[in-house]
Amino acid sequence: MAKHKFISVTYDLYVGGENEELMEQATKDQPLTFISWIGMMLPKFEENVANLNVGDKFDFVINHEDAYGEYDTDSVLELDKKIFEIDGKFDAEVIKEGNVVPLMNDEGYRFNASVVEVSADKVKVDLNHPLAGEDLHFKGEVIESREATKEEVEAAKNPHKCGGCGGNCSGNCSGNCGEGDCNCEGGCEGCK
Repeated sequence: MAKHKFISVTYDLYVGGENEELMEQATKDQPLTFISWIGMMLPKFEENVANLNVGDKFDFVINHEDAYGEYDTDSVLELDKKIFEIDGKFDAEVIKEGNVVPLMNDEGYRFNASVVEVSADKVKVDLNHPLAGEDLHFKGEVIESREATKEEVEAAKNPHKCGGCGGNCSGNCSGNCGEGDCNCEGGCEGCK
């Protein structure tokens, strides 16, 4: 098994095939940092950068099949506008075209959806990943690469020592939620 590495990279991400457009950047001031081989990144991304050294440049494409899959038109749904009501009132500030909203299915599984359209009685949402159907072209450089410490690996595998913050933790969470002593920077809704 490959050793876990602490890797930091800068990159430009292009999508759009022949008419590529810049979709995202990671800069030296705000690099992408991850621990390899624990499932944090797309496997094909890790395969292309994990064995590089500091200063090595990369330029590779991940086909959409190995990234976020095909765009699925069946994952665009029209939902009853009433499910977006809070205390009988539709939240037009949050539920508007272009916004990403959290949803939950009948089994309690949480996921995000992009609002495509709001009509008189329906809200059309897209459950596809925003980059579904896109080949991802990465160009960048490795700015740090070293063996990860046990503590870094453990922290990456278990980012919330308190057992999770329900996705509402805006900082690092530590402590024990069950005993009411969660110490979450910026507030931890799931622990209150």
